[in-house]
Amino acid sequence: MEIKPLIESLLFVADEPVAIGRLAAAIGVKREAVEEALRVLSEEYEQRGLRLQRKGERVQMVTAPEAAPHIERFLDLELSSRLSAPALETLAIVAYQQPVTRAEIEAVRGVNCDSVLRTLVSKGLIEEMGRLPQAGRPIIYGTTFEFLQYFGLQDLAELPPLDEEEQDGS
Repeated sequence: MEIKPLIESLLFVADEPVAIGRLAAAIGVKREAVEEALRVLSEEYEQRGLRLQRKGERVQMVTAPEAAPHIERFLDLELSSRLSAPALETLAIVAYQQPVTRAEIEAVRGVNCDSVLRTLVSKGLIEEMGRLPQAGRPIIYGTTFEFLQYFGLQDLAELPPLDEEEQDGS
């Protein structure tokens, strides 16, 4: 069997994002072959109801974001809960500056972010990525695959670019 359909099969049955190295090991091919097959699959999926979502070294198969309302209706799911303005603001800071600490987020927002961060972690949109090796060992946060799904992104490179004013913190 060819590499591309094997990768597609593995991603279909995976219940979570899969490391590219794990795909290569499972199929018994080099990582470069997996990368090429993923690139081709991603292009093919653009015309279909599936997408490949990628975050770093992990990839997963998901449905097309434009199909979300139909899928929610078909599965009788409640509509996704809306995020508050403070949650969206905090999430944007994490998305564009990750990995980022609570103190760095609060420096940008100018207010305490404890409860907002807890909410975003509980919704699975951000996660603890580790701790900084400095006094107090602050937690560093980053976005998750659920973040990509929530906003219909295939990877973080699809985030819109910041205006120069926003980048300067003005």
